[in-house]
Amino acid sequence: MIQTKSNKDSDIENHHVSTGRKEEIEMKSSTDRRWLIVLGTIFVQMGLGTIYTWSLFNQPLVELFGWKLSSVAFTFSITSLALAISTLFAGKLQDKWGLRRLIRCAGFVLGAGLILSSQVSSLWMLYILAGIVVGAADGTAYITSLSNLIKWFPNRKGLISGISVGAYGTGSLLFKFINGSLIQSVGVSQAFFFWGFIVMVMVVGGSFLVREAKISNQSQTLDGIQQKDFTIKEMLKTKQAYLLFVIFFTACMRGLYLIGIVKDIGVSLAHLDIAAASNAVAIVAISNTSGRLILGALSDKVGRLKVVAGALLVTAVAVTVLSFVHLNFGLFYTCVAGIAFCFGGNITIFPAIVADFFGLKNQSKNYGIIYQGFGLGAISGSFIASALGGFIPTFKLIAVLSIVSLLIALTTKAPGYRQPKSKERKNHEKIRSMTPDTRAS
Repeated sequence: MIQTKSNKDSDIENHHVSTGRKEEIEMKSSTDRRWLIVLGTIFVQMGLGTIYTWSLFNQPLVELFGWKLSSVAFTFSITSLALAISTLFAGKLQDKWGLRRLIRCAGFVLGAGLILSSQVSSLWMLYILAGIVVGAADGTAYITSLSNLIKWFPNRKGLISGISVGAYGTGSLLFKFINGSLIQSVGVSQAFFFWGFIVMVMVVGGSFLVREAKISNQSQTLDGIQQKDFTIKEMLKTKQAYLLFVIFFTACMRGLYLIGIVKDIGVSLAHLDIAAASNAVAIVAISNTSGRLILGALSDKVGRLKVVAGALLVTAVAVTVLSFVHLNFGLFYTCVAGIAFCFGGNITIFPAIVADFFGLKNQSKNYGIIYQGFGLGAISGSFIASALGGFIPTFKLIAVLSIVSLLIALTTKAPGYRQPKSKERKNHEKIRSMTPDTRAS
């Protein structure tokens, strides 16, 4: 009997050891899978980010077809607008098709749009293919792959958003050299063909590593307060949705406008020669990408809206300096780098803010609404500058909008937020310090 009991105890012990090893293997497998998803998303986002090399194609297309430069450059405005509008419908398509299939289809359409652009013979064909088709496909894959990756890392939304959006910026930076080399070696039309083929391989290939995150019905906790998952209709009934839109529009408008004319600012206001002013383009790209990574990770530690407020303050100071101070080489570069750094950080943090405020379940759809601030900001800067009559008045307006948005960022709280009493605050801090396993018990 004693021996039998010992055998039973041994079997139970072996069962527990086996179960423990199985759980350990499953945890390791889950962790490995998550980082493969990160890798796949990086490939997807890098391919999508290549559309920001469009300025390289403007002059070669003018020389090839004899079109006006402003008409060719307008293609990218169409691309940006189509990109923003497509994010409104991407979440619904994801629900019907599934994430991997949607990204794969978007990759094929994006690549095909660029490949077919190599055969265009009129501006309207260019607007439709390189503008509407490419922009819509890019926006669809961008917002769904980004939102999905955030869902996989709910406790590190800022860092993971920085990695994803940083990859988007890195794709733009790398392809400035790749597409520039293609245009020089095979001509602008063939460059479209090879660009489309490479992007198709990157996005479609990356989609095979991506897995769709499944969100449980349990609400997330923010500052010790249980948060609900808002639908679009519920989100639009909150004042926070509109306040976030104002901040995001301000951040995008000022960043996209200033980045788009940085060379002209250097020549006109800092009195630099064209070569020196052109170097600011590289500084903008590096600062933009680094801002995405650094501020995204920082937002996980000190609070997202605090980081946004700091970025708005830096931008307000920078554009004020550009407006009122006699610029030299160093001052011009410092202001430009600061604006680009903060712009990159802000567009990285906002997906995480939307997830914090309105839940992870409907992240793609909810962020798609707020993301319209990007599309509106992309086209507003130039119109405002034309109406006000130049750089300086526009910079002054941007400074004022930045201060207004700064105040909004400092006073906005998540829906349902209430300031905890002293005893409740201690309990919330205790809950936040627990591991998920401890909380469950």
